[in-house]
Amino acid sequence: MTAPAGIALSGLCKTFASHGQKVEALRDVSLNCPAGSFTALIGPSGCGKSTILRAALGLEPLDSGRVEIGGQAPQAATRAGVTGVAFQDAALLPWRTVAQNIALPLEVLGRAVGPEQGRIRDLIALVGLQGRETALPGELSGGMRQRVAIARALVSAPQVLFLDEPFGALDQILRRQMNIELQRIWAETGVTTLLVTHGIDEAVFLADRVAIMQAGPGRIVEVVEIPFARPRAASLFSDPEFHHQCDHIAGVLHGG
Repeated sequence: MTAPAGIALSGLCKTFASHGQKVEALRDVSLNCPAGSFTALIGPSGCGKSTILRAALGLEPLDSGRVEIGGQAPQAATRAGVTGVAFQDAALLPWRTVAQNIALPLEVLGRAVGPEQGRIRDLIALVGLQGRETALPGELSGGMRQRVAIARALVSAPQVLFLDEPFGALDQILRRQMNIELQRIWAETGVTTLLVTHGIDEAVFLADRVAIMQAGPGRIVEVVEIPFARPRAASLFSDPEFHHQCDHIAGVLHGG
C-alpha cells in the first residue's frame, strides 16, 4: 500500500445559479485532513457536502479556493489513481462479476488487470466476500454490493478514499455492521479517508474528527475532535460519552 496523502481544503467558495438567483453553496471552507486520518463531514441537505467532495475529485470547478491531495491538484491526483471513491449507490455493472467490477478502475486508468489479480483477491478477502468472486451484482445483498464498491475504490491502491453516504441506503442494523467493517478496513489499509454522512452516530464512531457544516451559505462551523481510542467496538454505541459527543454535534447542527 502506498503511503497515504493528506487532504487540504483552503478557502473554498462556490456559487450556483438557480431559478435566476445566485445560491452561495460554499463560503470560505477550509479543512485539513492529515495523512492516514479519518475525517467525517456532516451537515443538513443542501449545505454543500457533496459539492466539496466533487471539488476534491476534480469534478466541480470552484469560484475561488484550492484543493490539494498530497500536494497535487484534484485532476492530477485522480488521473494518477491517488484517489478512490464510493457513493451511496454502489453502481456496479450488472453484467460483470464481483472480481470484474473491482477491476474496473484499473481498466479506466489504463493499467493491466492480469498482474493485479492477487491484489483483487486480497481486496475480496479484506471486505469479507471470499467465495463470491464470480457472483453477479443481482446475486448480492445491498451490504455485499457496498463491500464490492469499497473494494473497487481501493483497487488502485489510493492514498485518499472519499466516501459519499456509502451506507445511507442500508437499514440501521446493517449500517452499524458496515461501520464496524469499514473501521477494520480503514485500519488495515491506513488510507486517508473523508466520509460525507448524515449519520451523527456513524461520524462519531468512525472518525478522528467531525467537521460540522451549516447551510445558507455552506460553511464549516465547528470541527470536533473525537476522543475514543481505536479499535472501537460495537459497545461504544451505548457508551454515555459517545452519546454526549453525538448530542453536542446535534446541538451544533441545529444551531444550539
